[in-house]
Amino acid sequence: MQAIVVANGEIHNTERILRGVTPGALIVCADGGTANALELGLVPGVVIGDMDSVTVPQRRELEATGAQFIVHSAHKDESDTELALRYCIEQGADEILLLGALGGRLDHMLANLLLLADPTWQGIPLRIVDGDTRIELCTARCEIAGATGDIVSLLPWGGDALGVHTEGLEYPLVDEPLYFGPARGLSNVMRGERAAVTVRAGRLLVIHHGQRRRREAVTQD
Repeated sequence: MQAIVVANGEIHNTERILRGVTPGALIVCADGGTANALELGLVPGVVIGDMDSVTVPQRRELEATGAQFIVHSAHKDESDTELALRYCIEQGADEILLLGALGGRLDHMLANLLLLADPTWQGIPLRIVDGDTRIELCTARCEIAGATGDIVSLLPWGGDALGVHTEGLEYPLVDEPLYFGPARGLSNVMRGERAAVTVRAGRLLVIHHGQRRRREAVTQD
């Protein structure tokens, strides 16, 4: 079962995002992500959090559709997004897309990126999706589907990544280390529609920017 978790960050290129949503997917909003879900035209089955960011009209609208509200105390250890991810795992999700995880407050964005490393969902594909950008954690092998010229950055996450090997990228790595701190893995380029990354030890954050986002980045530079 595919699960979609909608957080309270920024949403870009909604058309591209919606193409990745499977009909019948479990839609879960992390509190203020409710506004993002409604903007996307997604009808959440569940809203989780302390409800400090859900408006009265939004709640009434969703209650009319039968949505369930799972309310937690504001004095909790987990973020609303983490609670939403845990709920999806409990419901048997075998793939999770996390929307609205980027932008907004920097601490929230970093916390969402760190959630990728939580062992709770180890072995279950979990990707942060933001328009033309896909982010996932690679601990063994990661395959990337895209187009020639797409940008792929490989960033060691939480320590050194050893034995890194790439296929289908302009600047190859062959059983090489990527050390935590230096930016050597930044801005590689896909040579075709498929690429792959393997790592023998450690973890890599794999950030794939589609061509539209690539053109924007070039313009900004």
